[in-house]
This record gives sequence, structure tokens and C-alpha cells, in this order.
Amino acid sequence: MSMLRGFLILVVFFLFGEALRALFLLPVSGGVLGMILMTLSLMLRGRVSDDLASASQALISVLVLLIMPGVVGVFFLASQFSGQWLAVSVALLLGTFLSVLTTLLVMKTVLRQSLRRRSND
Repeated sequence: MSMLRGFLILVVFFLFGEALRALFLLPVSGGVLGMILMTLSLMLRGRVSDDLASASQALISVLVLLIMPGVVGVFFLASQFSGQWLAVSVALLLGTFLSVLTTLLVMKTVLRQSLRRRSND
């Protein structure tokens, strides 16, 4: 039952993101907006519920299946990118670099805060 509650939480945030996207005509995926909303709410709460953690762990094991439709879509639309390979390559490289850099900075911050908490205890 807890995994079902976790999936429900994920779906609710996804629907909130889709509603925001449709309401404000944003050029961003509803899933991305939902994840931003969930991240903000988890930051305010300060913890992740066991229900959400168990549902998330189950989804991580099938993450490749969640990415596959986008890869297949790009494969079938490759002809539309024929004159844009330089821009696509730069965007992929820059996006990868920025995501790795962001992950590094977040991990450093989390580790620093964790060490501070341990030293205060």
C-alpha cells in the first residue's frame, strides 16, 4: 500500500506540473515542472516520506524504459535535424557538462552540511 501512495504522490506532482504548463503556456514539460514542485516541497518538509522513497526506488530500476520513448522519437525524426547537428551536439555537450557540474555542487553542499551536523551532535 505504501508504494501505491508513493506513486500517487508522483502522479499528483506530475499533474500539477501539467496544469501549470497548460495554464501559463510554458514551453517546459509538465514532468519537469512537477519535479521542480516536488523538489521545492521536499526541501520545505526537510525529508522524504517512506512511501515516496519506495516508489522512487522502484522507478529507478526501470529508468531505461522511461528514457527509451524519447530516444526512439529522435531516431524517427533524425531527418529533421539534418542541418542542425552542430547545434544539437553543442546542446548535448553543454547540457551534460552543466548537469555534472550541478550534481557536483549539490553533493559538495550536502556533504558540507552533513559534516556540520555531525560535528554539532
